[in-house]
Amino acid sequence: MEENNNQEPELDLNHLMVVRREKLAKLQEEGKDPFKIINFNVTHDSKQIKDNFEELENKDVTIAGRIMAKRIMGKASFCHIQDEEGKIQSYISINELGEESYKQFKEDDIGDIIGITGFVFKTKTGEISIHAKEVTLLSKSLRPLPEKFHGLKDTDLRYRQRYVDLIMNPEVRETFKKRTAIVSEIRRILDAKGYMEAETPILNTIPGGANARPFITHHNSLDLDMYLRIATELYLKRLIVGGFNKVYEIGRIFRNEGMDIKHNPEFTTIELYEAYTDLEGMMNITEELIVECAKKVAGTTKLTYQGEEIDLTPPFRRVTMIDAIKEVTGIDFSNITTDEEAQKVAKELHVELDPIKISRGDIIAQIFDEKVEETLRQPTFLYEYPIEISPLAKKDPEDPTMTQRFELFIAGREYANAFSELNDPIDQYERFSKQVEAREAGDEEANMMDTDFVTALEYGMPPTGGMGMGIDRLVMLLTDSASIRDVLLFPTMKPLSE
Repeated sequence: MEENNNQEPELDLNHLMVVRREKLAKLQEEGKDPFKIINFNVTHDSKQIKDNFEELENKDVTIAGRIMAKRIMGKASFCHIQDEEGKIQSYISINELGEESYKQFKEDDIGDIIGITGFVFKTKTGEISIHAKEVTLLSKSLRPLPEKFHGLKDTDLRYRQRYVDLIMNPEVRETFKKRTAIVSEIRRILDAKGYMEAETPILNTIPGGANARPFITHHNSLDLDMYLRIATELYLKRLIVGGFNKVYEIGRIFRNEGMDIKHNPEFTTIELYEAYTDLEGMMNITEELIVECAKKVAGTTKLTYQGEEIDLTPPFRRVTMIDAIKEVTGIDFSNITTDEEAQKVAKELHVELDPIKISRGDIIAQIFDEKVEETLRQPTFLYEYPIEISPLAKKDPEDPTMTQRFELFIAGREYANAFSELNDPIDQYERFSKQVEAREAGDEEANMMDTDFVTALEYGMPPTGGMGMGIDRLVMLLTDSASIRDVLLFPTMKPLSE
């Protein structure tokens, strides 16, 4: 059966919508208003019927879904209806339905939602189908479906009208099913390891836990400006202080920053913290989460992402930031100890520096971002980060200018960020103070002073490992999606002008 048969003629959209409204009005006049139907008893979906044909053959089933194609052949017709699990064909005949019901079915439009009760059989061509005994119109589609939505180049329209995208493109529905499976797998693994899932505030008086520009809102009852959270870190570490040894949170984060194929102003992260472990422990659990999610939704650890072969087979490569820079540029920052020397190297490498970030540590980070990050194609834990860009991580015992921090890179993108968490309240206060100075100098992404968090540390926090990972980027990787908007059901969009 060809699925483009019996499509509506190329007429003006407004005319087609008028025709459909006239059909609805006629139904309402006849007392057959589909919008007055309260419920419908569905017994099976399309996948269950196809997967269990031998058991269900010649037995009655009731399904419901959207008409995606129709072929009228006089006294008998075929249609394909689509439910959450896919499409299935139905055979509709005047002999089985009766003249009045069959006439009504012929008036139903592509896009209408119907219920079908009938017995399961195979056509002469071997297609599993339903021989309809009863057809019920459950909802009238007043706007025609687009004929060429599949493969539409106007991705803006697909993101704005995700509901149509989901109707027309099965692979899009599959992506979001996989997203749900990934989140469920992360929860399963952490719950099995004894982690407790927590919920922390979205509205914060101080935007802490990351270097990012926040969204600002206003609390009317308190007459107080507040910030949408940029991370869940500082509240989760308060829970470690309070005596919970393993905690995590999966939730929305908000950062008032740029938008591109890797960034959306609101996104989802998993942050987890475990007492009495360190950076090594965080590397191990990060690796496990990614590997197990890959197995769950892709069935393998060897993937193709945007045409590039990616091997997630553990263990992932581990390299320091200074060694990674040396590999790409030939510059060894372990031999460069002053800000002036670092500035000279940046100039030689043609790296344009942020004018308020010109210390050795800041320059190391900027050179890495510009020259090295894109080269890290296979899974790589990059560790030992400059203290200037890691205000919440412990100093490296062997080099106090660096911290026990790692980021995971795959296909030239960051996927996770982790620390041996700073638990020295005196050091933490000093780090916050330097961040305040940077903020006053114009760095809008620098941390504010969080005296309550310092107070919490003063009560004592055990040695702790912490990790944060972007769920959206992980879904992109495991579903071979080019843009973050492809894995967000409703990405942030600028409103269309009236």
